[in-house]
Amino acid sequence: MRLNSAPKGRRPGLTWSNPALRAWAWQALVLAVLVAGVAYLVSNTMHNLESRNIATGFAFLHDEAGFAIGETPIAYSPSDTYGRAIAVGLLNTLRVSVIAIVVATLLGTLVGVARLSQNWLLARLAGLYVEVVRNTPLLLHLFFWYAVITQNMPHPRQAYDLLPGVFVSNRGITLPRLEGAGMDGLLGGLALAIVLLIVAQLCRRHSAICRLITRPTNALIVLLALPALGWWMTGAPIEWDVPRLAGFNFRGGLTLSPEFAALLGGLILYTTAFIAEVVRSGIQAVSRGQWEAAASLGLPRRLVLRLVVLPQALRVIVPPMASQYLNITKNSSLAVAIGYPDLVSVVNTTLNQTGQAIEGILIIMAAYLTVSLSISLLMNWYNRRIVLVER
Repeated sequence: MRLNSAPKGRRPGLTWSNPALRAWAWQALVLAVLVAGVAYLVSNTMHNLESRNIATGFAFLHDEAGFAIGETPIAYSPSDTYGRAIAVGLLNTLRVSVIAIVVATLLGTLVGVARLSQNWLLARLAGLYVEVVRNTPLLLHLFFWYAVITQNMPHPRQAYDLLPGVFVSNRGITLPRLEGAGMDGLLGGLALAIVLLIVAQLCRRHSAICRLITRPTNALIVLLALPALGWWMTGAPIEWDVPRLAGFNFRGGLTLSPEFAALLGGLILYTTAFIAEVVRSGIQAVSRGQWEAAASLGLPRRLVLRLVVLPQALRVIVPPMASQYLNITKNSSLAVAIGYPDLVSVVNTTLNQTGQAIEGILIIMAAYLTVSLSISLLMNWYNRRIVLVER
């Protein structure tokens, strides 16, 4: 007979021997200590700021910035506010991150498949690339490519003509581009086509029409037809603007600055190696029996990989792939080391001028937290759609 056992049918009283009460008490104590610590830090910080006559708050975002930004995806001038300057920095970060995510995913998939190729030379070259790049710091990659572009590339007059209208010099990479009033309709049609293909991909399990749209040939037709239809509906002209040498630099076309090109190239080549390993491990996670069963039907290896193995490997690939997308976004903050005006660089200039260091750090944290959580939610939602459901 246990002396401390409560009578049958009665709950333990409010004593320290009650495990539930002890658990709540310890949690309340830890929470109280945490709140007290945060309150002390906030009080001490406010006192120090007040003693140095430093105003707090985000009112400075409405003040005139007074500094120029080298690359501005939206209209900006030094007479605009700090808030608009920070928005320009955020858009620069999103621009390089989105492009790097798309290109690194494509290249990483190719390299990951190449590592499993039956071609001995191709597999070894892919493995060598992965091992060298993964074991080198990203910052070193950025410095390397920035030095290659700015110091080892010729002046515009001696620029390398890689393709018709494509020039590489120490001013960056100059490309042809489409321009004109009809670009709004063309881009609108392209955006509509992308949305339509995404929706069709999501509902392809339940709709024959969606399965028809997502076929490679039909998807290509949609990507070409809707932008052409949007341009035709606007009735406005579109011109092919080819860059040309005028004086000491190129005029026309689209120029990728050395900073943007170095950051984008470094992020893509660095993350491609990690994505390649994710893809390789996902493919190897599919049982050998799937390969053999598909091969017994007479399918060639490329169709076995595309139709049988990769769809199953996605369930293993997607979760770690989300981490790589987050790493691309966060690693873009290293742009400050080579002078690209991303969010961190613009906020650093802002807090140096205003002295609002705490507010600036909070803005950076909030921006990266919002972007990272958005990527996580999107990838988790996609992962739930492709996960195997037991019946």
